[in-house]
Amino acid sequence: MDRSAEIADFLRTRRAAISPDAAGVPADGRTRRVPGLRRDEVARLAGISIEYYTRLEQGRAGNPSPEIIDALGQALRLDQAEREHLANLLTRPGAAKRASAAGPQRVRPGIYLLLQTLDHIPAFVIGRRTDVLATNTLARAIMTDFEALPQSKRNLARYLLLDPESRSRSDEWERYASETVAMLRLDASRHPKDKQLADLIGELMVGSPEFAGWWHDHKVLQRTHGAKSYRHALVGELHFSYEALTMPGDPDQTLCVYNVEPGSPTAERIQLLRNWTAPEPAHERL
Repeated sequence: MDRSAEIADFLRTRRAAISPDAAGVPADGRTRRVPGLRRDEVARLAGISIEYYTRLEQGRAGNPSPEIIDALGQALRLDQAEREHLANLLTRPGAAKRASAAGPQRVRPGIYLLLQTLDHIPAFVIGRRTDVLATNTLARAIMTDFEALPQSKRNLARYLLLDPESRSRSDEWERYASETVAMLRLDASRHPKDKQLADLIGELMVGSPEFAGWWHDHKVLQRTHGAKSYRHALVGELHFSYEALTMPGDPDQTLCVYNVEPGSPTAERIQLLRNWTAPEPAHERL
């Protein structure tokens, strides 16, 4: 990842995305030749010189202080994920907390037991690069059976963007896929030396018509909670409210739980799906 280019593109796209009115910048009579804020307006809002901001945007300002990064975040109205991304980009790789991925990720036995306990709702664990590290039965039935895939192919972004089946699973495929790309973008700033991530990005760039446009938007996302809808061939439409929980001991592992409203049509359909996917009792197999 070209750090200077990433900094420049991220800051340019973020200042282009915020209008002067939204930023509280009064009209000054000058003709605007670019969308959003000018460099000098961002500098003024952040309380720094235009010369220093220009060096920041060009990746030539060294390691700015946390106060400077926070001031830029406020000036550009960045959300929490965007502020983390900006801090990752502006911090020299040698000083970054998570500059590189440290080997394969392992899911603790206790988390596997937790997934089995949550057998009444879909649940799964995502790691770096949106790798799918563990799933329960309902997650495999509703999304895809990641555990049937080779280990190197168990990846949410690869599934959504390269597997045609994923598009038929939800009317909101485009939103889910673009949000997953934004998750990858945040991961890339956390682990700029992750070769597997770089290879995945290259694979998606070649194989997905939509990926390049979303990637160059420079949007970032830290999944926390929200709504998801899926379509299952057997039981029909399913609607969930999800929670994404960072795992203690490994901040690069996230437990995703799809909750179901009790008494809802989805709850009834999930019960049907549980009955359909339940293993056959041993005495019936004899």
